[in-house]
Amino acid sequence: MTDPAPTGQDWRGVATEDTDELPPGAGIFLRARSRRLLGELLRPHRRSLWWLLATVVAQNAAWLAGPLLIGVGIDVAVPALVDGDAGPLVWITLAMVAAAALDTGLRFLFLTGSGRVGQAVLLTLRRRVFTHVQVLPLSFHERYTSGRTISRLTSDVEALAELLDEGLDGLITALFSVLGIGIVLVVLDPPLGLTALLGFPALFWVARWFQRNSTAAYRRTRETIAALIVQFTETFGGIRAVQAFRREPRNDELYAVLNEDNRQAHDRAFWLIAVFVPAVVLIGNLVTVAVLGHGALRVMDGALAVGTLVSFLLYLRRFFDPLQDIAMFYNSYQSATAALEKLSGVLEERPTVPEPRDPVPLPAAAGELVFDDVRFGYTGTTVLPGLQLTLPPGETVALVGTTGAGKSTLARLAARFYDPVEGEVRLDGVPLHRLSDADLRRAVVMVTQESFLFSGTVADNIAFGRPGADRAQIEGAARAIGAHAFITALPEGYDTEVDKRGGRLSAGQRQLVGFARAFLADPAVLILDEATSSLDVPSERLVQHALRTLLADRTALIIAHRLSTVEIADRVLVMEGGRIVEDGSPAELVAGTGRFAALHQAWADSLV
Repeated sequence: MTDPAPTGQDWRGVATEDTDELPPGAGIFLRARSRRLLGELLRPHRRSLWWLLATVVAQNAAWLAGPLLIGVGIDVAVPALVDGDAGPLVWITLAMVAAAALDTGLRFLFLTGSGRVGQAVLLTLRRRVFTHVQVLPLSFHERYTSGRTISRLTSDVEALAELLDEGLDGLITALFSVLGIGIVLVVLDPPLGLTALLGFPALFWVARWFQRNSTAAYRRTRETIAALIVQFTETFGGIRAVQAFRREPRNDELYAVLNEDNRQAHDRAFWLIAVFVPAVVLIGNLVTVAVLGHGALRVMDGALAVGTLVSFLLYLRRFFDPLQDIAMFYNSYQSATAALEKLSGVLEERPTVPEPRDPVPLPAAAGELVFDDVRFGYTGTTVLPGLQLTLPPGETVALVGTTGAGKSTLARLAARFYDPVEGEVRLDGVPLHRLSDADLRRAVVMVTQESFLFSGTVADNIAFGRPGADRAQIEGAARAIGAHAFITALPEGYDTEVDKRGGRLSAGQRQLVGFARAFLADPAVLILDEATSSLDVPSERLVQHALRTLLADRTALIIAHRLSTVEIADRVLVMEGGRIVEDGSPAELVAGTGRFAALHQAWADSLV
């Protein structure tokens, strides 16, 4: 039975799915955390960003020249052409062609440059999240479902990719356009500029309304899509159980509810856009009508040139169009912000078993394992109240006891998947938390019940125990463990693909490959956590001899319910309530009247 993972981290260290349930102030913290992450990702590209900024400023200046040149053409070039002078028209035409060419060229440079920066940021983010999640402790992975992890690395990263690839370009261009055009409008004709500014209070109110409502709406879309991915992943990850227990109708119901939640969340987001964009267009049209009326009266009075009015109206049109782009960017921005909140939450998870800054070297471990007054528990429940235990080098110790007695917890502490709450676990006199991860993983290896196999060949999976091992060493490990015969019987022998999670092999064969992997790793301490439970009787008999070879000259900790496996141990520890209640050789305990003797008798009776 797998023990539950320790919990109790505060909300600042958790990548929360339901941000609406955060305590007061959490939203501000998450936004600050997201900005900090974005700043860290952009910092290495500061030079490129400044260059892009200069490029987009120059590009917008070239773009803004068009309406002004048109106005000059109407007021200057047309009268000169009527008088027979085509020079001003030629110069204005050449200027417009040059401005258009400069606008096009700079736009090309900006798009290619921003694309390179965006992809570099995404590459860094993907690597950072993947690398960080790998080193997080078992407690994180046991409470953070695989579907949520996949959601972080797929839909959340893609949301940021959409922002960097498309939205950011539109935002920067729109912001400079709005700012530049606003300045030009006021400079070009202050009275008309003041008329145009009359629409700004309404525009500001609409923008604020959209901002407040869309923040929650787009965060909700990220939450609902993450829930869909979690449900999808868990359903097909456990498809055997789904089909065996006919859970398809219930899964359909759950997925339908989550799908409907997702539809409603996106419907709300689209509704906000549908209100905001027409509202901006309406305000823009009303301001244009006001400017046209005011400008026409001034033209009739001779206080304003026709070309200036035309330039003003063209600029005004260009002023309101980018505001719609900003609204569409805000769609991507809110989605990316919600994604960044979750990604930054994962990245701020801190390993509960961190590697020491000044590790004690242990190049060659002898294998003495000591539990010195170790106390440990999960979520307020104490599993080991104060364990005192010494395993001498080279001794094979079997752990037996009822479910929940603390056997797997003891094994996980020995492998330093967790650190004790109190006390120390020492290897050759060195506390495990003082050892480098490389030294610890070289000295201590655990083989679990599932014996996970990665996609690749049988040889690749055995070599996982010692990267760089040659074929002779791989085959030697398989022979020693008793796996060579079935491997050579496979279609391509050691080069046979095991398929996803070793699906091409039986459970017993996967376990034998796991044993060969451990044998090749040659650790000083070997931990077998229910490692023979998936073997059938013939395979178990085959592996008994292999186990003796595997366990020779190394400290071994065996957790097993099958007493046939326990019999090869030098020493048996019976655990109950996190304490050692019996300790002795198998023969001594069988001859007694304690718990192990009762277990052994029940096992013997079951064989009759």
